[in-house]
Amino acid sequence: MDEQQVINAIKYWIKNTIIEYNFCPFAKREFDRGSIHFELVNDANTEEQLHSLVNEFKRLDESSEIETTIVIYPVGLESFFDYLDFLEIANDLLIEEGYEGTYQLASFHPDYCFNDVTQEDPSNFTNRSPYPAIHILREASLEKVLEGYLDPESIPENNIELARETGAEVFEKILTDSKKESAN
Repeated sequence: MDEQQVINAIKYWIKNTIIEYNFCPFAKREFDRGSIHFELVNDANTEEQLHSLVNEFKRLDESSEIETTIVIYPVGLESFFDYLDFLEIANDLLIEEGYEGTYQLASFHPDYCFNDVTQEDPSNFTNRSPYPAIHILREASLEKVLEGYLDPESIPENNIELARETGAEVFEKILTDSKKESAN
């Protein structure tokens, strides 16, 4: 699968899961505006993967027209446990590079599983994506949007409830379709 197919699969998933089910009430605006940058890192080397994050922090520093970046890792982080180890290092890197309070990282993986729930629990689909990815968000923008959102603390609980009501089969189909659609 080529780079554009991977990016298209992520876009399909965002549109049909994140936006369609309103898991992130701010995603539609940025998706429609085209202010999300998609960066594919086709390298299994951890050092290169981390270097790509620093490059994206700098890109966001320099490009105010980009609201947020999704860094996609189709190789090297297929294991959810390897991904979690990488995510911990990535968060440490964000702090080391002086970006704490400027950016925050959100995590997505095909096998995402929250603590204290089974792998089959539909709530996991709020963070399951076609490929491992890290979403870099501007904290100032997030805070600004949340100011106008009634009860932002309820977003995760509402998402879990909606995912469970909808059922895992629906979200599994979207993930499967994301890869089929991207190949067309």
